[in-house]
Amino acid sequence: MYGYGGNGRGLGRVQGEGSSLRELAREHALLPLRLFLGVTFVYAGLDKLTDSAFFHATGPGSIGEQMHAVRDSAAIPGLVDLALNSPSGFGYAIALGELAVGIGTLLGLWTRIAALGGALISLSLWLTVSWQVSPYYLGNDLIYLMAWLPLLLGGAASLSVDALFAARRRRMR
Repeated sequence: MYGYGGNGRGLGRVQGEGSSLRELAREHALLPLRLFLGVTFVYAGLDKLTDSAFFHATGPGSIGEQMHAVRDSAAIPGLVDLALNSPSGFGYAIALGELAVGIGTLLGLWTRIAALGGALISLSLWLTVSWQVSPYYLGNDLIYLMAWLPLLLGGAASLSVDALFAARRRRMR
């Protein structure tokens, strides 16, 4: 019987074992989502890190200005207030967090932890930056939060460092 990941190893076929297209699709089902979220979060982190205005407390395009703009419409204004205590530090935390989450997701390295990080970043942005978007489905942070959940639950069963580590642990037993 096959569960998620086809042969349970996430590495493809076991010798002598047939693999239907359905089984192969099941094994790699989360790969497109993993690639999309990984590339998107790496891009978002790099975009922030290379934006000269982003890390300032004030001024056009700054994290401080963005936080002031959403403070009164946020679901939890206290989160925005916390970020406003050190806008630059918060900006670096978000940018580096996005970069780490994206790289971990792309590599399939500690995928569930990376997905948890991505979900928490998306949740915090949804509750602050995009909370006021109406109707709610036009705000992308809620969609990203929901997109992280399958990776949080399923991990990276194929083409990942996690799968290589799991195979190595099985060989050592």
